[in-house]
Amino acid sequence: MSHALFTPFQLRSLTFSNRIGVSPMCQYSCVDGFATDWHLVHLGARAQGGAALVTLEASAVTPEGRISPADLGIWKDDHVPALARIATFLHSQGARAGIQLAHAGRKASMSPPFVSEHLVPPSEGGWQPVAPSALAFSPTYAVPQALDRHAIQATVEAFRLAARRALAAGFDFVEIHAAHGYLLHQFLSPLANQRTDDYGGSFANRTRLTLEVVDAVRAEWPDHLPLFVRISATDWAEEGGWDIDQSVQLAYLFRERGVDLIDVSSGGLVPNVKIPVGPGFQVPFAARIRREASIATAAVGMITDPAQANAIVAAGEADLVFLAREFLRDPYWPLHAAAALDEAASWPPQYLRAAPQHSPARTPVTRP
Repeated sequence: MSHALFTPFQLRSLTFSNRIGVSPMCQYSCVDGFATDWHLVHLGARAQGGAALVTLEASAVTPEGRISPADLGIWKDDHVPALARIATFLHSQGARAGIQLAHAGRKASMSPPFVSEHLVPPSEGGWQPVAPSALAFSPTYAVPQALDRHAIQATVEAFRLAARRALAAGFDFVEIHAAHGYLLHQFLSPLANQRTDDYGGSFANRTRLTLEVVDAVRAEWPDHLPLFVRISATDWAEEGGWDIDQSVQLAYLFRERGVDLIDVSSGGLVPNVKIPVGPGFQVPFAARIRREASIATAAVGMITDPAQANAIVAAGEADLVFLAREFLRDPYWPLHAAAALDEAASWPPQYLRAAPQHSPARTPVTRP
């Protein structure tokens, strides 16, 4: 009998060969938003390593939606061919390919974090960040310009067009980024959203933009392909912020609008909060949303051990586990996890000479 971690999982027309996914991880390695050979090799290695689904990093739906000038983009049709090359290779290794659609909001126009993180002014290729309200993330970030109604609707349209480009590039699923203190999360949380119009104040108003984006993307995205949303289940603020109760309520609304899976993370909205980081520290949020909102979830955050990952799925705490840093340490984590759990795992035929004797060669996945 297979361990739960290595059982297939279906969403709409897609079957994932196991329950292991590569989380979106910004590489800060682009010029003008274009994917490069770095992305092909980085993501391709994780697909070779046996992940059932690989999600490209936060891809800006507008130039101003980038975290840094080095971010990946999907705001123009010229970006599609390089993205399609990556999706095609991921498919050739048996993985399902996805892309995260994102807008950084007030956390935009910063330098890549590995080169002494700082604000990039317009004179150095930066831009004016935007947000629900003119509140800076911290003193080292820009004071954003509050979006007017026209700009809000233009943002919704940018997400819709990005979904169209993702389809043209051959992706199997898209994930809307509404977590980690970026634009949609900023609208959700009262700590960043102090508007007095119908996009601020009440829960219904603060969730309005995110739901409009979901509706626009779902209308553009084919019915037979799944839609994910990443949320921060809590701001970890002592009072007044976004929390797990609101996340469960929002999950109900997502399910009604055709969202298929919620990728459950946390934090990022405000600095200097106390987060109890430890193995699987965010798993209870994924479990509660899955249980109470009756929607599939992915658990993420300090999931490193095969037995730990298997236990999460086996206990029904989440349907998928997404790994980030552990995949940076070990691109072949799923193959090594299969060996640790005494599971047969399909290997690239070129690597079979190094595989356990019971490991079969993998066959390509074709997009439905």
